[in-house]
Amino acid sequence: MRRFTGHKEPWGEFVDVKINAPDLLQQEINKKPHGRVWISGVCDPYQPLEVRYELARKCIEILIRYNWPITIQTKSALVLRDSKLLTGANKIEVGLTITTADETVRQLFEPNAPSIEERIKALEKLHLAGVSTYAMIAPMLPKAEELVARLRGKVDYVLIDRMHYHYSDWVYRKYKLESTLSDEFFSLKGRELASA
Repeated sequence: MRRFTGHKEPWGEFVDVKINAPDLLQQEINKKPHGRVWISGVCDPYQPLEVRYELARKCIEILIRYNWPITIQTKSALVLRDSKLLTGANKIEVGLTITTADETVRQLFEPNAPSIEERIKALEKLHLAGVSTYAMIAPMLPKAEELVARLRGKVDYVLIDRMHYHYSDWVYRKYKLESTLSDEFFSLKGRELASA
């Protein structure tokens, strides 16, 4: 993404805040065919700056007002801030991305992300509040299969996928995790997750 923005900082060390996002959504919402909105498949909608700007919250309020189905995907327990908003609406589901059950592995791949435990607790709280929840295990990293027991009763379903971003191969090589990129690893661990 850096090449499209003019930023010199490495990816993950800069944020462009789209402060006009709620205004644009309000202007465009009636011009688009009604359908499910996914917030946010590329960048986390609940980054630390969300505390200050509340852009995700404002956009969700607009979508709820117009009765649009919403899928929220995040790694942050900050989504709990909006739990009253989410529990009072129809057709909303919230997923937290959790790629492994091993905190050491998580820190290698997601050094600035919230802990695994924070994410699992957020899923549990949302699920208990009546919000439809899911876990996104993508990319599936070593020890992901150990998440099964920890997620039971906290999610309605689980999505799994492998690493597709070839620029990340160096991390796997550096920590001798290349075998986890294989079709065999994905198939075996996928079956283990599915059978639980």
